[in-house]
Amino acid sequence: MGDIRRRGAVALGITGLVAPLTIALGATPAQAASCTTQAGPYQKKVEKFLGRPVDGRQSAADCKAIKAFQTKHGITPNIGYAGSITWGVMDLMNKQKAVGSDPNKDGKCPVNKGRIACVNLTLQLSWIQDGDTLVYGPVPVRTGRNGYETRTGLKKIYWRDKNHVSSIYNVPMPYSQFFDGGQAFHSVNLSMWNPPGSHGCTNMTPKDAKKYWSLLKKGDDVFVYGRKPGT
Repeated sequence: MGDIRRRGAVALGITGLVAPLTIALGATPAQAASCTTQAGPYQKKVEKFLGRPVDGRQSAADCKAIKAFQTKHGITPNIGYAGSITWGVMDLMNKQKAVGSDPNKDGKCPVNKGRIACVNLTLQLSWIQDGDTLVYGPVPVRTGRNGYETRTGLKKIYWRDKNHVSSIYNVPMPYSQFFDGGQAFHSVNLSMWNPPGSHGCTNMTPKDAKKYWSLLKKGDDVFVYGRKPGT
């Protein structure tokens, strides 16, 4: 949720991270039923991700598994259709997993700043490093949606408020650490893969937001780079 209480800080991100794709589902079945019988364009890929038999045909069990995944991560409509947004979330998860324990392999987050919090918008990952030593992470995050993008560049944490409440949305933003004109790290009680993303903030799980709070302080650097899919 955004905030704007100090020094003209601009409204920031509601709860959130992003859906890897904000493109439309396309020809989603018009069934408003609890589960669709129609196979989607990403049927085989979704089946493989979920450990289902990969045959490209929608079964009742396939639909149940897809629907459960959609419900867990706030993907709508959650009718078990293997569409672009559902596969986009899964594809992002695969890419995040592939990073392993070397999130700065590409060297894009500065290693000459001492302790710094890095945010890779493309992979929706964040971590804390000290020089070239990984301190914490990488962890999935939920950044700004299209039109409310989390701004890139080198920043500094300028204000911290453990029990912050958005003055715009009147919504709690626990463990807020502001680093750019109202954009902050803070915890949310949402899936990190919940589409379409925040209003600019870098959303985190409560566990990760608490850890960031303990590891960072006012004046620490934050580096945001890349581009979130769908923005």
